[in-house]
Amino acid sequence: AEFRKSYIAQFSNKEHSPLKENELEFIQFFEGREEMKILCEFERTDEEKPFKIPTYNGKTHDYIKFGNLHFELNGQKFQLSVYQILWLQRIPGNQNHLFVPFKDFTNGETTYGGGRYIDLSMLDLKDNKIVLDFNKCYNPYCAYSDGFSCPIPPPENHLPIEINAGERAFIKQKD
Repeated sequence: AEFRKSYIAQFSNKEHSPLKENELEFIQFFEGREEMKILCEFERTDEEKPFKIPTYNGKTHDYIKFGNLHFELNGQKFQLSVYQILWLQRIPGNQNHLFVPFKDFTNGETTYGGGRYIDLSMLDLKDNKIVLDFNKCYNPYCAYSDGFSCPIPPPENHLPIEINAGERAFIKQKD
């Protein structure tokens, strides 16, 4: 609940927000579920080189793979890659930021078709473990408005299951 309140508040505080104040009421989430907070094994990937991830508006941004998250959900084993956003690393206070863009079988149905994102912090890594909380996955700005440069989740981060957690598709009406 605290994450969601803070998440929605950020839209009203940004000069370049994709949403107007009267549209914030249409941001919707799945009901929070404790089982969607998953303790993952973290595997650091060494000697990675920067690469470009395409965005939905045709631009690319520089990233570097930081590692892999290994986890189990509904009795199945999965892996997601974790990245550092190189331009963000140059901004003071963001050196520990990690980025997990992903797609799943809810995209285009109950969630934004282009995928969703989760932010993590290196500071939360303990003994090569970190909690991945799908309840905190969110839509990119492209879900709300055109004109943004949102990374396309790489194929290695396409999960062959439904992640019914986090932010739902943005529709300017309530269910």
